[in-house]
Amino acid sequence: MKTIQKQWTESHGWECLAGNGASKQAQLALAFGDMSILKQTARLDEIRQSFPQARLVGCSTGGEIVGDRVFDESLAVTGIAFEHSTLQFAETTLDSMADSFRAGERLASTLDPDGLAHVLVLSDGLQINGSALAQGLHRHLPTHVAVTGGLAGDQARFQKTLVFLDSPSQPHTVVAIGFYGDALQIGYGSRGGWDSFGPDRLVTRAEANVLYELDGQSALELYRKYLGEQAKGLPATGLLFPLSLRLEGSDQGLVRTVKAINEEDGSMTFTGDIPEGSYSRLMKGNFERLLDGAAESARETQVTGPIEPHLAILISCVGRKLVLKQRIDEEVERVRDALGQDTILTGFYSYGEICPAESTDKQAVLHNQTMTVTTISERLD
Repeated sequence: MKTIQKQWTESHGWECLAGNGASKQAQLALAFGDMSILKQTARLDEIRQSFPQARLVGCSTGGEIVGDRVFDESLAVTGIAFEHSTLQFAETTLDSMADSFRAGERLASTLDPDGLAHVLVLSDGLQINGSALAQGLHRHLPTHVAVTGGLAGDQARFQKTLVFLDSPSQPHTVVAIGFYGDALQIGYGSRGGWDSFGPDRLVTRAEANVLYELDGQSALELYRKYLGEQAKGLPATGLLFPLSLRLEGSDQGLVRTVKAINEEDGSMTFTGDIPEGSYSRLMKGNFERLLDGAAESARETQVTGPIEPHLAILISCVGRKLVLKQRIDEEVERVRDALGQDTILTGFYSYGEICPAESTDKQAVLHNQTMTVTTISERLD
């Protein structure tokens, strides 16, 4: 397995940052970039010229991860040449948010199950129910195959996101990459680090990913009560105060981020399902716990994957970026420290992360406000 990593910025153009001459042999070019740059067809044409044999897959972001640093208004491309493994690609378009489960089914049904080792998915970040997408994928994939990935971002604007396979993005696109081969070593981990506050509140009215009532009261009004002056900036300020869910009869906890509000009915739309009967609490960021969460997610990859992987794809939530601010590079550095200096790091800041809840479980779920890490290597023997 060989990689080469390049980055484009307005001030410096294209720069080669890391790699070992894999551009001509690369089967995959992962591209994560700012919305404004991805709209420039010239940039995508230049990537195709650099990686003539590669399929081009990528999305818009809330920030780009390249090496040990986080960038805005850049385009990061990582070309990957596999020596003993193969890839398959699937793409679908969402008819509506209600089509999310079926979109996952369509993607999974397109991928050949024979020899499939892992699936990486990139999805539109707004017109999607990430929980339903993950469930649809799981329904039609072999039970031993895990899914990781994330929802595209657009800083904290929540206006439009882009996902593409080869050609310029079409609206509401979801792309999946199937990884095949016995030589593959793939690990994954996802951790948060947020602190809960306030009382437990029962979800008394919700439908899929739309929350109407908590304890019989308007969800939007309760959120406004807790956020105070920051409520004026909803839904963007909701990234600073995600919702913690505790499912009835289960120890499993999930985090959800608001992505839209409805003034007329007082509802809030989240990136994933909010089950009626679950209990919720608001959450807030703690610098050190967020950084520790990033390190824990990297260490978790080593349960199923290589100790010192060749490549790590980092997908972190844009809400973490807003909280950590000037310290944002530190969470990437924590991942670097856990994985080793020789690992190539790429990734982006997202509107949601997809990964199994535990390293021992293959069923992927939607996470919010986590650092999710996928590591990839090929065995040498």
